Amino acid sequence: MTGGSHLDEKNIIALIKNTVRKNNYDNISRTQSYQDFFLRHPEIKWSFLASMVSRNAGYCMTDLKGVWFQKLLDEKTRKALFLTYEDANWLIFSDAYPQLLLYEWSKTAGKPLFHLLDAFHVSAFMKKEWVLFWERGDMERLMTSLIINEQHLIQKPVIEGTVFKRKVFGTPFFLFQDLFHFSTVIFPGEGGRLYGFSVHDFRKLKSRIRLGRSLAWLLFHPDYYGEFLTFAAKTVHTGSRADYEPSSRLRMTPYLRTAFPFVSHQLDEKKRKWFHGQPLDRWYRPIPVPETIDLTDWLIKKENQLHALAIANEYVQAKRKKI
Repeated sequence: MTGGSHLDEKNIIALIKNTVRKNNYDNISRTQSYQDFFLRHPEIKWSFLASMVSRNAGYCMTDLKGVWFQKLLDEKTRKALFLTYEDANWLIFSDAYPQLLLYEWSKTAGKPLFHLLDAFHVSAFMKKEWVLFWERGDMERLMTSLIINEQHLIQKPVIEGTVFKRKVFGTPFFLFQDLFHFSTVIFPGEGGRLYGFSVHDFRKLKSRIRLGRSLAWLLFHPDYYGEFLTFAAKTVHTGSRADYEPSSRLRMTPYLRTAFPFVSHQLDEKKRKWFHGQPLDRWYRPIPVPETIDLTDWLIKKENQLHALAIANEYVQAKRKKI
């Protein structure tokens, strides 16, 4: 980024808004934007975490157009699930990416410009955290703060939103999936090994924040970080699980951009406001070191269970049609 020092604040705001709008096109563009930002500014560790979690969101989206989920779920339910992933993905990017770009402009200008976060409706909580990071450079705290912020951000409009609550989170399939941990965030490593954690009780804020912090611990673990970074650098994100699956069932899910059309989003800015001065210290407390991180064999077992469930469901539906 060049020539930033002579640009006035209105121009900086306009440039950031334009970049966010362009890069928030779909899951593919968001994932790449997070990753590219991390490579430019590796001190902002959350950006790499966001890119890897966003990859998983893309995989979950295309699963819905894959062979097995089409056997298991009707089109209406699959569409509702897709829009849940898409809305959360879009909303987080629309809030977080302006923060990242404003940090980049601050580095260029050689002074903090975080007062401009108001123009992007970013929480007062994150405004304070960015100033703190600028002064102290605590990378771990900033990463945790961004996890806390973004999970609070999606709680009411997405997780508790009436449409999603009725069409997704209240459905028997979601309750079944949540109970049996079919929703899992994974980071591919060397030799086809898959590392990560299963999401339990996804609707609860504390569960998602704990998951985010566990994933952050894993992603930057010195024993695995190099493997994950290598995967990200050499693997173009398409949304298909073929990006990483070492099995022979590589094309069981399609590429995201061939599977789903562009989605236009509208959101009342008032719904972004979640921070009202409430104490958040408890979210920074140390979390237990996870015991199991290699999920390769467990995932194969869960995948087989899902396939069996899909075949059984297809059989039941066929029997009903004959009656």
